[in-house]
Amino acid sequence: MTAPGSRPTVKCLVWDLDDTLWDGVVLEGDDPRPFPHVPAALSTLDSRGILHAAVSRGDHDVATAHLDACGLADWFCAVRIGWGDKAAEVRHIAETLNIGLDTVAFIDNDPAERAQVNAELPMVRCYSAEFAGRLAARPEFSPVHVTAEAAGRRQLYRTEWRRRQAEEESGADRGEFLASLELVMEISPATENDLARASELTVRTNQLNSTGLIYTEDELRRLSASPDHEILLARLKDRFGDYGIVGLSVTELTPDESVLRLMLMSCRVASRGASGLMLAHLIRRARDGGRRPVTHFVPTAVNRNMLVTLRFAGYAPAGSDPGGTGPTVLEVPADHPVPEPGGHVRLLVRNA
Repeated sequence: MTAPGSRPTVKCLVWDLDDTLWDGVVLEGDDPRPFPHVPAALSTLDSRGILHAAVSRGDHDVATAHLDACGLADWFCAVRIGWGDKAAEVRHIAETLNIGLDTVAFIDNDPAERAQVNAELPMVRCYSAEFAGRLAARPEFSPVHVTAEAAGRRQLYRTEWRRRQAEEESGADRGEFLASLELVMEISPATENDLARASELTVRTNQLNSTGLIYTEDELRRLSASPDHEILLARLKDRFGDYGIVGLSVTELTPDESVLRLMLMSCRVASRGASGLMLAHLIRRARDGGRRPVTHFVPTAVNRNMLVTLRFAGYAPAGSDPGGTGPTVLEVPADHPVPEPGGHVRLLVRNA
């Protein structure tokens, strides 16, 4: 188990196009070809679950047509091409993908563009185009785990893009659209086959993470075999497809308390109400076992939203470590009502 504070690995590499991805400028009629190292870099990083996006200057239709003509368009989950501020566009990409800026990297041949992005978004890691073929060897582009879901992450985000388009075109309000998704969450104990993905979640998920702790696969295996601990995973799907494993809880069971040591939920489903539904299930599970629901919270630079989610679920401050260095302790008062499953997400619970 690793304490919070270490810098996360890159989740998305944002590419400039002209003279970075390909050798030349499209609008100057060069018909530029991708640099020789680019296809391998795109493929290698994609296989590790690292997304690709593009932010570049030029005409959107011309540039995207050239991406397609080069056979590269399918590698990209988001493309922002125009004449605006690149830092603003990089920020937009992060918001579109619902990931933290500290997990975004930017590569551009122009030192002035890199300096501008670095000045406005200091948490974004910037690289010169000459390093494109060597990024895969760098530790920040080398996730600890490369799971089956990681290798298919691009498709998950492409599916999410279709959901966003459907919402924009539906004309319905937010509640009606969520109901139309036919969301189903399945919560079940972690199995041996799940442990690599569960460990990966603790590394990748920062914004909706209650303590920022990182568990290795071996640590999760040991805890899952312990009668004093419980590891649950949440999966989500809707009419568009499967989100995969999106949530994880690590709970310590004492005679009187059910202590939530770690609760996290993928940022991809932050707007689906998934965190609240899983917390409500954990509270009901604790009470059904005759235990008081307790959780720990350790603030990080990016996880305030998780504290808000915990408070909405009914957790209230109960104290902190006597030395003042430990986590904040929250508990659900005995008289706090816990909503039953319902709403726009159907819950399935599997106990084995």
